[in-house]
Amino acid sequence: MKNKIFKIVICLLVGLFLLNPIMALGQGAEEENQEIKEINKQIEASRERIKKMQEQQEIYSKAIAQKQKEKASLSNQLAILENRLAKAALDITSAQVEIDRTNLEIDKINLEIKNKDLEILSQKEHVGAVLRLMQKQDDQSTLEVLLLNNTLNEFINQTKYLEDINKKISQALDLLKQYKKDLEEKQQQQIEAKKSLVILKSDLENKKQALVSEQETKAYVLNQTKSSEKEYQRLLKLAKEEQQQAEANIVNLEKSVRDRISKLSGKTLEFNDSGFIWPVPKNTVTAYFHDPDYPFRYIFEHPAIDIRAGQGTTIRAAASGYIAIAKDAGKGYSYIMIVHGDGLATVYGHVSKIYVQTDEYVVQGQTIGLSGGTPGTNGAGRTTTGPHLHFEVRLGGVPVDPLEYLP
Repeated sequence: MKNKIFKIVICLLVGLFLLNPIMALGQGAEEENQEIKEINKQIEASRERIKKMQEQQEIYSKAIAQKQKEKASLSNQLAILENRLAKAALDITSAQVEIDRTNLEIDKINLEIKNKDLEILSQKEHVGAVLRLMQKQDDQSTLEVLLLNNTLNEFINQTKYLEDINKKISQALDLLKQYKKDLEEKQQQQIEAKKSLVILKSDLENKKQALVSEQETKAYVLNQTKSSEKEYQRLLKLAKEEQQQAEANIVNLEKSVRDRISKLSGKTLEFNDSGFIWPVPKNTVTAYFHDPDYPFRYIFEHPAIDIRAGQGTTIRAAASGYIAIAKDAGKGYSYIMIVHGDGLATVYGHVSKIYVQTDEYVVQGQTIGLSGGTPGTNGAGRTTTGPHLHFEVRLGGVPVDPLEYLP
């Protein structure tokens, strides 16, 4: 009789063991799963919207590139600015949708973490309950179990039932470990998603600044030219002369500084840093070295990279060296050049405020001025389309790609 009761208890344990994880989650988990499905739909809709905006952005980019290849004229310049304005506005919308999508991803991950917590709790409770019942059975000695059975065959069958239960418990513990691993992965995804959100919000602010910059540039061009093609061409000529003069000064002064150092010390200047650092916080490069899409390429070949930097951003020396020139041109093109060791030199253009003087020695990371570039402001010069830092690296007096030297 006891043997039959034992078998019934074992069967009930197996049944409960299999059913309990499903029952434990209940209706609440089903509702959460439905919510996850709804979030997935919204995420997919956001992705589709972003994809369409990217296609439109590509259209604007091609239109800008096409106009830049055409002859320099006021109408072309205004067309470029109109497309840049439209693209900047679309960039802002796209960035906001990306932020919304990331927030949805975080909400989804939070729900998945909650589900995993419930699964782990349910599995723990269930395994604990079965182990407690098994412990009661284990209190009987092998001899007692053998005596309670009428035959050796019944004893073996009973032992087999216990082995099956132990196997199920082992499988349940493995499942519990997997749940915990899944939970850790979801928690890591949550951390990465939150980091991504911070970056996206910063990117959104940069895009908003870019839009304001484009608006200011268009207003400046219209104000300076009074919608006159003749006046626009005159300003282009002045801009070209300004750049040629700056280039001549940079080349001559670098040679002069190196000659003076050599005469004073009897040796060449040594590079005493481990490498260059970014002169402004690492950000979007808006124009590359010898960029074929540079808007003023018909005036001069772009010998630098333009790094997006808000008006008044701190500029730091990329490496230690001597100030060859700190040119304050008022509303014209203001710049700083530092001569370093190993034949290297750096130039920092569109400087709105200068904190160093010619022949002064500066160390890597030292503040040398503030960035500019907003049309019509101090140091911006005539060939500028918004706040940024024009950054050159020269080797032996010849401009080289700064990205080959920056970390």
